[in-house]
Amino acid sequence: MNSLRTIHPVAWNIIIGTLFSRMATSMSIPFLAIYLTSELKVSASVTGAIIASSSLVGIAASFYGGYLSDRFGQKPVLLVSIFTWSLVFAGFAQSSAVWMFFIINTLNGLCRAVFEPTSRAILSDVTAEKNRLVLFNLRYTAINVGVVFGPIIGLQLGSSTSLTAFYYAAGVSFLYGLSLVYMLAVYKIGAPSASKKIVTVKEAFGVLKKDTVFLLGLTGIILSVAGFSQLTSTLPQYFAMSPQVENGAQFFALMLTLNAAVVILIQYPLVQFGKKYSPVLSILAGNVLICLSLFGFSLTNELYGILGLVIVFTIGEVLMFSMTDLFVDQLAQPGMKGSYFGAMGFTMLGNVAGPFAGGLLLDSFGATQPMLLFGGIACLTALGIPLLYKVHKLSRQKKTILIPEKKAVQP
Repeated sequence: MNSLRTIHPVAWNIIIGTLFSRMATSMSIPFLAIYLTSELKVSASVTGAIIASSSLVGIAASFYGGYLSDRFGQKPVLLVSIFTWSLVFAGFAQSSAVWMFFIINTLNGLCRAVFEPTSRAILSDVTAEKNRLVLFNLRYTAINVGVVFGPIIGLQLGSSTSLTAFYYAAGVSFLYGLSLVYMLAVYKIGAPSASKKIVTVKEAFGVLKKDTVFLLGLTGIILSVAGFSQLTSTLPQYFAMSPQVENGAQFFALMLTLNAAVVILIQYPLVQFGKKYSPVLSILAGNVLICLSLFGFSLTNELYGILGLVIVFTIGEVLMFSMTDLFVDQLAQPGMKGSYFGAMGFTMLGNVAGPFAGGLLLDSFGATQPMLLFGGIACLTALGIPLLYKVHKLSRQKKTILIPEKKAVQP
């Protein structure tokens, strides 16, 4: 509780804004795949490509967004991206053709890729090092509280058959932007610093290129994210198409709500356990559990069996994502946090490869051969296991990534 009292007001603003903005986007974005396949009759592979387009543009944009926040200040980058994001959500609601969804979802990925690393860099800058694990996980909790209620509200709004919910996402993003305008001005945070050493793009790339531990960890996380991305890409299409699953959209909304609720329930005890070890070990364990649960989807169509697999999947998700920000924060060099957090945007390669591979497998094998479908996805995800283990060994040898001291992360 002591660490909560020391959290900066701007950090609270970002956490609360994250909760409501994620709730709004969870009313709409997760249902996009179902809307495209059921209402517009788009093929599974094209739908996968549309979903993947958001992450594809974010791969490069995230690094440059993070770099721009280091170079020109976090405030202008944060505000431009959040207000543009609001316009993008309104654009979703006005889209009616496949090409329009490609363009708008690409812009969605661009805004997310610029906003997210910049906001995390601010969270790190305004928080004492000993409290950062708590803060990063508060943000993660806020995301999942939003996802608990978002799909339920989206289902009531008919998000699988309508684009109306995107207007709500646009409004919430706009209000979030206004709150940031006020808070950043009051506390004078995020403005460019005249005395700060300017790092060029080439120099920033050079630093990251030489960081072997970071690059190997980044690649392992990319493959892990490819598995995680199935939750909102291949799985909703599979349940909508499967003859053995009735009311696929409602069942998918239940899965998302369960996923978010379990995150909230288990996050604190898992973080307490995981912080005793290297962050990369937690990420590795998360990959293993996601692989096992993905393969498990090929073995059952029973409601309770699938919900059980969602719980296993969620445990893996928490182990992986609860420590990713700390992994980056420990490696980031002074004055380059935005660039390091921005470089983590390359993990969106997993959000490109995962939905596209899942869509191809779904087109090839359909919903009647889940063993080939989910087995192939699980094998792709498992390729990250040896890479993450290598990072663990290197970090122990070089003592690059330290195990957080217990006294430094007491909540």
